[in-house]
Amino acid sequence: MWDEGSDLASWIDRWAGHRPEALAIEFEELRTTYSELSLRIAEVADWLHEQGVASGDRVAWLGTNNPAAIHLLLACSRLGAIFLPLNSRLVVSEHRWILQDAEPQILIAEPMFYDHAQEAVQKNIVYRLDELTEANHTSTSPRVGRPSDAVLLAYTSGTTGTPKGALLTQRALASNAVNSAHAHDLTPQDRILTFLPLFHVGGLNIQTLPALMTGASVLLHRAFDPGEWLRDVENWQPTWSLFVPATLNAVANHPQFEHTEMSSLKGLMAGSSTIPEAATRPFFERGIPVGQVYGATETGPTAIVMRIDQAHTRPTSCGKPATLCEVRIVDDDGTDVPSGTAGELWVRGPNVLSEYWGNPEATAASITDGWFHTGDVGHADSDGWIYIDDRKKDVVISGGENIYPAELENILAESSLFAESTVVGMPDVHWGEIPVVVAVATGDTQPSSNDVLDLFAGRLANFKHPKRVVWVDALPRNVMGKILKHEVRELLNDNGIVD
Repeated sequence: MWDEGSDLASWIDRWAGHRPEALAIEFEELRTTYSELSLRIAEVADWLHEQGVASGDRVAWLGTNNPAAIHLLLACSRLGAIFLPLNSRLVVSEHRWILQDAEPQILIAEPMFYDHAQEAVQKNIVYRLDELTEANHTSTSPRVGRPSDAVLLAYTSGTTGTPKGALLTQRALASNAVNSAHAHDLTPQDRILTFLPLFHVGGLNIQTLPALMTGASVLLHRAFDPGEWLRDVENWQPTWSLFVPATLNAVANHPQFEHTEMSSLKGLMAGSSTIPEAATRPFFERGIPVGQVYGATETGPTAIVMRIDQAHTRPTSCGKPATLCEVRIVDDDGTDVPSGTAGELWVRGPNVLSEYWGNPEATAASITDGWFHTGDVGHADSDGWIYIDDRKKDVVISGGENIYPAELENILAESSLFAESTVVGMPDVHWGEIPVVVAVATGDTQPSSNDVLDLFAGRLANFKHPKRVVWVDALPRNVMGKILKHEVRELLNDNGIVD
C-alpha cells in the first residue's frame, strides 16, 4: 500500500512537507501544526530510545485523552515498537493482569494515574507524562519501523472471560485509515471533533488517526461532555464526530440541542453496538445524517460502513463491507448462508489483527484462512446490506427458538419508560431460557411491568416477547457505552432473580 521502507509517522512527515502550518491537533487551547506534530513525534521517539525502547518492545500509556497518546503511537511506529494504551477506567488488579501479560518496557502515566500505575506494575518502569513532555529532539533514534511490524496492542473489553490482546500491524492501521477515509470522504479540509477515548480502537482509529493521515484537523476533548460538545460544534465548526448510542442520547437530550448551530457537520458516525433508530432520529430530524461503523478491536475496527448518503434509507443496517474488507455470513459449519438468513459474520482484510498476544490457541480459534470470526450474528438482504441481529453468545434459545435481544431492545429504545434498558436470557425450568428486560426507570416512578410487556404487542411474534421485567438502579457499561450483559446476568443471579 505504501513504501515498504516507511512507517506510519511518515504520513505525518509528508503532510508536514505539504501543509506545514495547517492545524493538526487542538487540545485545551494548545494548537499543533503538522510541522510541529512531525517534530514532536521525532522527539518522543528519541526519548523512548534513550529509555531503552527497541523494536518489538511494548510502550504502555495510562491517561485520559491527550495528544501524548498519538505522539507515542507514531513514535513507536518509527522505532518498530508496540503501543499499548490502557483503559484508564480499570482498577489496579485489571491493569496488573494486562501489564503482566504484555510485559511493557516502559509505562508513561498522567500524574493523576502515577501512583495507580506504580501499584499495578510493581517495578521501576513508570514515568510521569511531564518527563515525556520535556523531551527534546536529539536525532539519536533509529528509524526501523516497517508496515509489517506490529504497532498497536489493544486489549479487548473483557465482556466475557479474560481480556485478549489484539495485535495490529502498521499496515493494518494504514488499511483501516483507508477504509475510514472512504467511509467519510475525508479530505484535508475536514475537521474532526474527538471525545471518545483514544485507548479504544474506536476513538483512536475510526476518525482520529485516519484524519491525521489524511491531513485533516482534530479537536481533542479530554472526555465526553454533551454541553462542551455542543459548544464546540457551534464555535469550532467540525465536519465529523463519532458517537456511541449513550452519547447520542446525552446530546439529543441536552437542553441546548435544539438551539445549537450545527450546519458545519457533514454528518456523524456511530458504532460500538447495535444503533437503535430512536437514538439517531433526533439528529436526522435536525438534518444531520448519522452513519454507522461496524467492527471490533480485532478488525481495526472499520469493517462494515453505512455512509451518510445511504443512512436515511436504511437506518437499521450497519452498511456494506469497507473498501479493503470482505465479509461472509456463515452457519456453524463455516458455510455461507443465503441472503435473509442469520449467521455469524466473518471478516477478512489487511486491517484484521495478526494474532492475539501470546495466545496461539485463541488466535487459531478466531481466525480461519485469514477470516476473523466476529462472534456477531447478522444477515444480509438481497441487495447486500448487512444487519446485525446480536452477539452470538447473547442469543436466547427459548423452547428451541432463537431470540435475538437486539430486536427487542430496538423496541425498548423507542419508549420513554426507561432511562436505559437491555434484554438478557435467564434460565427457565420450562422453556430452557426466557428473555428478560432489565431496565432503569425514567424519573422516580417505576412503571408497571405490564406497561413494558405491552410494548411488544403486535410488534414481534409472541415467542419473542420478554417474560418478565427487572428494575435496577443502573446498568453496567464499558467505556464505549456498551452494556456488559455478562455483568447484568451476574447481577440477576446474585439477587436470586432466576427461575
